[in-house]
Formats: sequence, structure tokens, C-alpha cells
Amino acid sequence: PRRARGRSPQAIAESAIAWGEPAITTAISTVLHGRLVYRGKDAAALAATATLEETAGLLWASDASVSFASLTPSTARQSGTPTAFARLSALAAEGRPSLGRRPAMLQQDGTSATSVLATALGAAPGSEPVHERLARGWSVNDAGADLIRKALVLLADHELNASTFAARVAASTGAPIAACLLAGLATLTGPRHGSAGAAAIALVEDAERLGPDEAISRWLAHDRPLPGFGHQLYPEGDPRAEAMFSGFKIDAGLLRLRDAALAATGMPPNIDFALAALTRGLRLPADAPFRLFALGRSVGWTAHAIEQVTSNRPIRPRARYNGPAGMKGTDGNI
Repeated sequence: PRRARGRSPQAIAESAIAWGEPAITTAISTVLHGRLVYRGKDAAALAATATLEETAGLLWASDASVSFASLTPSTARQSGTPTAFARLSALAAEGRPSLGRRPAMLQQDGTSATSVLATALGAAPGSEPVHERLARGWSVNDAGADLIRKALVLLADHELNASTFAARVAASTGAPIAACLLAGLATLTGPRHGSAGAAAIALVEDAERLGPDEAISRWLAHDRPLPGFGHQLYPEGDPRAEAMFSGFKIDAGLLRLRDAALAATGMPPNIDFALAALTRGLRLPADAPFRLFALGRSVGWTAHAIEQVTSNRPIRPRARYNGPAGMKGTDGNI
């Protein structure tokens, strides 16, 4: 008899931690020919004019306009990541399960969660688009507000990254939308994901103190990848970084660092370097790259959570066991 041509469960499980298979079918976003695509639209082109609210409408396939308005000022003395976790956790604890509910209702949950997240991350109260609220909260002028808008749109989704996968796993259990966003936010804190912006800023500070060549040499000498440069999905360059730099004049020192890094590694800057440059250029809070990442990506997490819920399919990968082999007996092994 002919052998089955399908992949073994073991092979599928092993590939789950690598780039590629197993893939989850999605209509939300993809990387195609080196470009980031949101439901058939080039994300970089969209970021030239769109707001995060308009991007949410696109990614959520919403029939209604989206608003992240909030007229309630934050009661916390300080905004930032701890406040974001506290607010989102409280919302998740009170949220309704997502299973058995219409997409429009889930979109409302996502709107509420993103609005709460925006305020917790520093956005001033108001009914204007969230990038303007954030700019007011950070005392940034109109030109800076437009750069924040562009960054939020470019960060809104990025296919099946780690935090999005975490959000989809939560959604596959029927967890509340706010809980799905909380799963995404927790995963985003990792240094290999949303906290990579902090490492990029550390490199920038090292370059200012030591000079770009010395700073780069020290990072590479410790077998550390150079933060802010290179991306496996974009071997020819991250289009999100390119979009951020168009119309944005970056500091001469950052330009020298960019050129030195390219000469040393052959890797062009990625979105983390662009966020570091934005943070320094606009004098934003030190953790602004993470805040922007979290707020923008909350839109994508919501989109993927809704898509996962409506698919009505659980995510339950198998594990490849490599522990000791148990045997039946009287010693408790089975």
C-alpha cells in the first residue's frame, strides 16, 4: 500500500516553533514580495494618510466607523506599561466570553479595550483620533502627531507574530476579547518582540557615548544580534522603517549609526530602529516604542481574535515528548 504523504504529527509540532508551518489561514495581513499587506492594501501606502481608527475598520472588516474616544481621564498618577496591564486585566476579568457572539459585538469589545489601553499608555482624554490624543498626552506638536499616526498604522498588524498567535490561542478558547489582548500584551513584553525597541535605544545611547563603530563592535562581540537592524521577513529592508523615514529627518548621529551598522552587518534598519529614532527625535517617554507597539498592535490582536472565534476552531498543537519512557508497574509509572 502507498504510504501517506502527509506530514507526521511530530514534524508538524516541531515546525510550530520555526518560521513557516504550521500556518493559520487568515485574510487579515501578510508579507508579500517584501511588502506588508493589510487585507490587500499596502500598509506603507495606507500609513501615508490613514488613522489607526480607519486601519481598525479595514482589519476588522467593520461596517461601522471605529472610534477610540475616551472622555474619562486616567485616575492613575502615571501612565505606562504597568498601568496598561492593570487596566486591561480588570477589563478582561469582567469581560464576556467571545464564543457565540456576533463579530460586531466583538468589535465593540475590541474598541473598548483599545480605548482603555490608549488612556493607560498616556493618551489624553478626548474624542479626536487616538494619535492626536497621544500627542497631547506627550506634549507633541502637529507634525509629531502625524508621525505617531503613521507609526501606529504601520504597527497595527504583522501576520502571525508571537503576540498575535498568543491572542489567537486565547480566542480559540472563547476568552473575552480583552483577555485576548492581555495575552498579546504579555507576549509583547519579550525582548525578542515588542521590547526590542528598548534594545535599539540602548544601542543608540552606546553609539552616542562610544561612537557608532565601537558600539556596534561591543554588541557583536557578545554574540548579540544588533538591535534595530535586519528582519527575517524582509531581507531587502523593512518597508515599515522605510515608510517612517520618508518625510522624517533623523539626527545626524543616528544616520552615522545606521550607515555603520549597514557596513558592519549588511542589514538595513528595521521598525525598531525607526521607533528609537522617533522617540529621540520627538523626545517621547523612554518606553514609547513599546507603548506605540502595544497600542497599534491591539488593533491587529482584535482582528485576529475575532477571526479565530468566528472560525470556531480550537488551537491545540501536539507536543513531541522527549522525557523518560514510563512503564506499567507498581511504582506509579504508567
